[in-house]
Amino acid sequence: MESITLYFREGPSDKVYQASIAPKDDGYHVHFAYGRRGATLNTGSKTQTPVAYSIAKDIYDKLIREKMAKGYKPGAEGVVTPPPESPNKHTSIHCQLLNPLHEQQLDQMLLNPDYWMQEKLDGRRLLIKKDGDQITGINRLGFPTAIPETIAHDAAQYPRDFLLDGEAVGDTFHAFDLLTIGSEDMRPLGFAVRYLRMRDMLNAFDHPHIRLVEVIFPCETADRLQEFKREGKEGVVFKHKDAPYSPGRPNSGGSQLKYKFHETASFIVTKVNGKRSVSLILFDGEKVRQAGNVTIPPNHDVPEPGTVVECRYLYAFKESGSIYQPVYLGARPDIRAAECTTSQLKYKAETDT
Repeated sequence: MESITLYFREGPSDKVYQASIAPKDDGYHVHFAYGRRGATLNTGSKTQTPVAYSIAKDIYDKLIREKMAKGYKPGAEGVVTPPPESPNKHTSIHCQLLNPLHEQQLDQMLLNPDYWMQEKLDGRRLLIKKDGDQITGINRLGFPTAIPETIAHDAAQYPRDFLLDGEAVGDTFHAFDLLTIGSEDMRPLGFAVRYLRMRDMLNAFDHPHIRLVEVIFPCETADRLQEFKREGKEGVVFKHKDAPYSPGRPNSGGSQLKYKFHETASFIVTKVNGKRSVSLILFDGEKVRQAGNVTIPPNHDVPEPGTVVECRYLYAFKESGSIYQPVYLGARPDIRAAECTTSQLKYKAETDT
């Protein structure tokens, strides 16, 4: 496979672009991947069907010329991230989604002996399925998604089939739950059973790019939570030790809950303003609410109208619905527009300020 990794760095902007030619059937595909350095890359293909090598080479060379004309420069070969085989075919696998834990519930949760805690990673939700020799990445919507070759290579080393749930951060997969192993469906079993089986599984083979997300037991949760806060981590997740893995999100509450140290929400971009700013909206039942504007930093591409994006914010104003001190985190192609609702918001009256 012919490939190149290009880098662009200017001020706070630090981007990566990969291009590759890969054989497929009787022809070749031209794949690309892009994003911030150190992040899990977005992927795509310039060829919908296999083409002759000469055509693929022309497309590949044109891509490289265009990027280098914009200031990208060749560098050390990065981890190749090929796109999935059938990105639009649903896998029939649905991941578990958690409701937030409210601030007033936190102390009670920390003292509950039945709940185990895990760090909430600031990455891309990813499930890894091994079926024979095939390794498939699955996003939070249940569709096939790109998976870095380093992660796929590690996953292939385990002799049995499996389905793991976790977060991808760069070229490392952080596994926090085990759904199946061999022919055994682990989802009806309690989290404690699933976790210990996953630990034993990962102890059985070498996998430098797959890491186990440790569980923190009740006697240590309060101290470790404060430690995570001091280190600027994303948050934590509390899971009842006997809770099964339940696909989808409960209407409210649940036996597994997330607690974020920073407020984040998903929004829909409605228009691009001047000076790298975009306007945001949310759904409120059948109504559309304005949620304010956010500035797009130089290391991100400006999203087009209709794109779902994620922002961090201090709080929202109840009267206007706008978010205060928003920080743009990036596009979220794995989140549906229908999920961008005002129910995500934490309003000023609910904060400690």
